[in-house]
This record gives sequence, structure tokens and C-alpha cells, in this order.
Amino acid sequence: MSHTYTTLMCHGVFSTKHRAALLKSEMMPELVKVVGGIVRDRDGKLLAMNGTSNHVHLLMIFHPKLALSDLFRDIKAVSSNWVHEKFPGSTGFGWQEGYGAFSVSRSNATKVEAYIANQEEHHRTQTFEEELIALLERHGVVYDKRYVFD
Repeated sequence: MSHTYTTLMCHGVFSTKHRAALLKSEMMPELVKVVGGIVRDRDGKLLAMNGTSNHVHLLMIFHPKLALSDLFRDIKAVSSNWVHEKFPGSTGFGWQEGYGAFSVSRSNATKVEAYIANQEEHHRTQTFEEELIALLERHGVVYDKRYVFD
């Protein structure tokens, strides 16, 4: 081929440090814009983002020139700095070290977007910990339960 053609879509999830309830509802609309800008600056596109007080989910298309681990590192570092600047009372805010990332086909994107949009309702019956384990298992990720959470 004379050109490279890709659509690399990813469902990402990560929590606040120690899964502390540090994400306030008033933060989320601006946080989505900040994260969208980070992804866009790296030639990607944020399609959806939502979460609860202790974690976020995002659906994005990312450019193949950037390693997924670098993109998540940048999203978490830049957004954490933004939270500290914008909400000075959030001195204890931070993201966990790791993340979950799951490939998504274009044909399944609408379902993942709906799943992300309904986080508040979803977490009335399932904790973040239960949700993450279910995602790992659904996607066939090999893990040791002793090391999933800090």
C-alpha cells in the first residue's frame, strides 16, 4: 500500500488514586473538554467520556504514531495538573498509576458510548472494582487479582 490507514479505537478506564471519591460533579464537564484537548493535540479524537466520583471511562480514537501508554500518561498528568490549578482545594487529587484499555470495533462503538454515558446508573448496582474485573474478563485480559488494585 502506498498509504497507512488506521482506525484505532480504545475504551479506557482509570480511577483516582486509591479509588478515593475525588471527582466532583462540577469538574466533569470541563474535565471532558480538557481530556478532549489532550487527545486532539496528539492527533486523536475523544468520542465519549464520563465517570463517577472515583473513576472515568473514555472512548477515543488514537493516532498510531503514539503509544497508547504515552497517551494515557499524558491524559492523566495534564488533567491532574489542571484539577490542581482549577480546583485549589483538591490537594489530595491524583490518578492511579495504571489503566485499563480495551480495543473497540467501529461496529461496537455505539454500545460502548451508551455504556459510558450511563455510568451513574450502572454503578447503582456494581462497584468500580466489580466493573473493572468484569471488563478484564470480558476482554480476555490475563491478570492476577492480587495486583489489580493498589
